[in-house]
Amino acid sequence: MKYGRQIFGFLAIFAAIVGSESIAYAQSFSLSESPIVRSTKQTEESEESKEPEKQELSAVEWYNQGFDKLEAGDFKGAIAAFTRSIALNAEDADAYYNRAYAYHALGDYESALEDYNKTIELNPDYAYAYGNRCYAFYLMQQYEAAISDCTQAIKLESKYADFYIYRGSAQTELGKYREAIADYNEAIALNKDNASVYYQRAIAYTRLKEYRKALEDYTQSLRLDDSLADAFYGRGIVNSQLGNKEEAIADLERAVKLFNEQNKPEDSKKALETLNSLSRASEGE
Repeated sequence: MKYGRQIFGFLAIFAAIVGSESIAYAQSFSLSESPIVRSTKQTEESEESKEPEKQELSAVEWYNQGFDKLEAGDFKGAIAAFTRSIALNAEDADAYYNRAYAYHALGDYESALEDYNKTIELNPDYAYAYGNRCYAFYLMQQYEAAISDCTQAIKLESKYADFYIYRGSAQTELGKYREAIADYNEAIALNKDNASVYYQRAIAYTRLKEYRKALEDYTQSLRLDDSLADAFYGRGIVNSQLGNKEEAIADLERAVKLFNEQNKPEDSKKALETLNSLSRASEGE
């Protein structure tokens, strides 16, 4: 007898570079941490397994080892275990999916793509495989492919906010800001407490020069998470565009402080340069 339990979610961290007016700034966010998509499998204990002598592990047992290593953050160990499981059972879509997740976590997007492809070949209705492949395509700057995959994921599972967030991010990179905003609106309707979604929508509004809407979204993102240095930076730029010089300087000072605390020296340097430029312009008025 074999049973399965699946909890769906996907990799939650990535960063990209975007621009606003003549000032470049970092777009980085952490999506809400979701459980890893996995299956726990179990077989009835056979008479042979009760014997004291060592037995060769089955595909299910290797799979469960990978399961535990993945959860523990041992991604290389998880890959090795899932590889052994796949060698014994090459038709298990979950094994490919979870190995892809481990490759993804290690930044090996090409290998992750291969396994996501195999997952979808074995199970064409695996919504989260499309969602994770969308994310991998995004990281590889293949934005059209990312949009296509997230669209398919949404068709299969329309109530998962992250699919809209990833598709919106790809839309933003292609300059499709209205489409991106529509996706972020959907994500917010599903989860109003995700600070990064408001931050992402603020970027799209900034690109459209709708600064007051951007200001509202940056502020809401910071109400939900006041550790978002990028949101302080973005709000500082928007405040500058709106002529709110004192507020802009305060935001940029906060951004510099947070970037330093978060050990992001390049971002801190960039924010400090922007702050100094704005301060000099204010003194010259």
